[in-house]
Parts: sequence; structure tokens; C-alpha cells
Amino acid sequence: MMYEYWFAAVAGVSDRKKRLLREEYGEGKAVYYIEEMRLRMHQFLEDKEIEAILQARKGHDVEKEWRELEKKNIRFIPYFADEYPKRLLQIGDVPYALYVKGKLPAEDCLSIAIVGARKCTPYGEELALEYGECLAANGIQVISGMAKGIDGAGQRGALNSGGETYGVLGCGVDICYPREHIGLYMDMQVKGGVLSEQPPGRPPLPVYFPMRNRIISGLSDVILVMEARERSGSLITADLALEQGKDVYALPGPVTSRLSQGCHGLLRQGAGILISPQDLLEELGVGSQQTEQKSDKIKKVLENHENVVYSCLGLFPKGICDLTEETGLRVQELMDCLITLEIKGYIREISKNHYIKVR
Repeated sequence: MMYEYWFAAVAGVSDRKKRLLREEYGEGKAVYYIEEMRLRMHQFLEDKEIEAILQARKGHDVEKEWRELEKKNIRFIPYFADEYPKRLLQIGDVPYALYVKGKLPAEDCLSIAIVGARKCTPYGEELALEYGECLAANGIQVISGMAKGIDGAGQRGALNSGGETYGVLGCGVDICYPREHIGLYMDMQVKGGVLSEQPPGRPPLPVYFPMRNRIISGLSDVILVMEARERSGSLITADLALEQGKDVYALPGPVTSRLSQGCHGLLRQGAGILISPQDLLEELGVGSQQTEQKSDKIKKVLENHENVVYSCLGLFPKGICDLTEETGLRVQELMDCLITLEIKGYIREISKNHYIKVR
């Protein structure tokens, strides 16, 4: 398998042409030892691709590199292996191989991608978290790109509920990108996995991220776009999903928000509308294990005034003046409740004296 690993990592040759070569010669080792003259007889290979293969033979200790891969607990899974995801074999541009830390998504479980803007709003972030929690609690695998914002929130939500989530990276799986998601990166290897078509050590270059989007959509049965600008990577994922025959849902937002314009465009094109996680589960024919128990539990924990304040908050920020008017509490009583709710983790102050609900 170490020669297969070598061949998969050759840069500058498309996956399709690698498959053609391997299928002609039967194994990666044969490609490694093929004579230059014979290699040049293949008309489907350009000169630069032939040079890429020849250069890849030089200065490489294939056996040593394979041992290093094993030391890092990285699994190498080429397209012809039995454990290669069947969903990915159905897409147009099949990745030649995957590198995996942790597990791959189960074939017999529903998989849903949660994708969206890196620089998202609290509204989008909290709903991504909520959808991730609810879907995973109902046995659904959550797929995303482990990016800042929506991706990370959806995957953290899945882990919070004890479910499984899988991150598709735009770099080698031995690199945590973004670095601040190191906790998420480590947790996912225990409850799910991280995977990439890029070999270990390859840095997160911009060209790799549109490529990884086809894997996110390919591994998923349904794609949820939580927030997206008119031109964004999330819309690329949605377009790829539609080409692959997958269902796409989008979250509506304020008509004035640029971060909702991409979602509204998808809705105009006929995407499903996201109303609530429970509504989505019902539409997909999945029985929800989360009912009003969560809301009832919160009410039992909170004091009367705290519950009144909590009930007035949502995912859009509210200031002290509005809350004073809605709750009928004195300013000092209101501030005491807000401080207590924030300490308990039920609300968050996102700007001076403006709060949102986070549970």
C-alpha cells in the first residue's frame, strides 16, 4: 500500500488520470517503476504531468514516509479500497484517496452537512449550533469543513449532544486549520473523524477549499446553508450538492442582511426552507427525540424574574431599554437577572448592554 500512498500524493496529475494509469498497470508499485519511455507513450498524459511523476520518484524514501504516516495514526484509503465511502464513488470527480484521523461516516446513517459563512452573525451561529445538536441527538451524522463560524458551530453542537461529526479539511489531516479549533479537531477524532484528499503536511492553500466542498456535499445526503453571502464557498457546496442530486435547505434571515442574501437566492431557486430542527426532522421522516423537554428543564432551573427576562430574548440582540419595557422590571432587577443568566450560560452580551439567548 505504500506505493499507492506515494502515487496518491503526486502533485500535478489529476485524480482521473491517476485512476487511468493505475487501472492500466494494476497497482501503484508498477506505476512507480514504469520506464520513462513507456510513460511517455500515454497520449492522455501531458509533458508536465509526466515530469511530475518522474520528479516524485526522486528524493523520496517511500518506505520511510509510509512509516511516518502510520506513526501519526493517519489512515490512507484509496478509491478502490472496500472502506472507501460509497457516497463519494457516486460523484463526478472522485478523490483518488482520502487521509483520515478517526473514523469515516457510516454508510447506513443519514448524513447532513451544515455549512455557511465564516464571519457569521450570532443568529446564524446559534441556529447552526442548535441544528447540529438536534440532528446529532437523533442519530444523524453532521458533516462540515471545521471552518470558523457556521461550520464550527454546527459541528460543536453535534458533539455537545453526544453525536458524531466529520470535518473535511482543505489541508493535510495532520494540520489543525483554523488553529483556534484545536479542541474541536481533537474531539472530532474521538466522536467522528477528520479527513482530506490532501496528503499530510500539505498547507491550507485557497485552491484546496473549493475542491474540498465537493467532498462535503458528496458525503452528505442533505445540505443546510445557514448563512451565506451572494458569492461564497457555501453556495459552491450547494451547487455541487444539486448537481449530485442532493436536497438543499436554506435558513431565511433579515432581508437587509448581506449574510442572508445567498440563502434567499437559494430559496428563490426552490431550496427547502429551514423553520426549525424539529420541522426538518419531520420532513425527512426522522422521529425527533428532542421535544419541549429542553425548554421545560430551563424553566425549572430559572427563578421567576430570570425566566421572564430569558423568555424576552432571542437570537437578535435586545438592549436594556427594550427589555425594561417588555419585562416591567426595574433597571437594577433587570441587570441582576441578566448577570445571573449570563453566568449560567443562558444568554450572551454581544455588545454593550445588548443580549441574545444562547440556549
